Amino acid sequence: MPIQKHALPILEYDPDPHALFQPDHEHKELQLPERAVFVFLGDAVDQYAQAHHAAVADQFITISKTYPFYVLEENGQQICLVEAPVGAPSAAMLLDCLIACGVKKIISGGSCGVLVPMEENAFLIPKKALRDEGTSYHYLPPERYVEVSETARAAIRYTLEAHHLPYSEVVTWSTDGYFRETGDLVAYRRSEGCSVVEMECAALAACAQRRGAVWGSLLFTADTLADAEHYDQRGWGRASVEFALRLCMEAVMNL
Repeated sequence: MPIQKHALPILEYDPDPHALFQPDHEHKELQLPERAVFVFLGDAVDQYAQAHHAAVADQFITISKTYPFYVLEENGQQICLVEAPVGAPSAAMLLDCLIACGVKKIISGGSCGVLVPMEENAFLIPKKALRDEGTSYHYLPPERYVEVSETARAAIRYTLEAHHLPYSEVVTWSTDGYFRETGDLVAYRRSEGCSVVEMECAALAACAQRRGAVWGSLLFTADTLADAEHYDQRGWGRASVEFALRLCMEAVMNL
């Protein structure tokens, strides 16, 4: 099929599955486990890997940071554990590499801002993401939203319910404009059903769909933009970081 052209470059889409270089071009011999936890949880990833005697199968090297591909065993299952870089382009690039190296079932986790009144450290499951970032448009044709895998959402629901944890399923606003979340934009996104905001969900859902993988995300609430007159970073959801990682590890085993 030919390139779908448009006056706006971000809305142009090339369905050709073959790029000039593929996501495994530096890891052609690497075979990772089928299941992976790919989380925006910073140092908690290295700490968990060290505590559970994880092996380093390989690493993803960027100019600014190196991301180890940890492999560990949980209840007899091999699981890949990788820290996700912040921002849709970097996160999707690394996810694409993981999928190219054999990963097929992925659970991500991280914090989000809230657009409606919601307590900090509440657990949420995004069911779809508004595509207000650029990366998803390189993986799927232009649409306003991208759906998140029901299979992955079911695994996360099962995990949360096993712990008797309350949760909500939400529509999230994925945006590249971290410092451009204006009052009018927040009100607009809220009016169309978005209750939280983050930077990567749409891109990761699109990447996984394009590559035939199953991907889902567990979010926990951090800062709030619910009050148009007063932004509150609260505690950035830090109290949930370690627990969220454990929940993601359980959820991927249920996937």
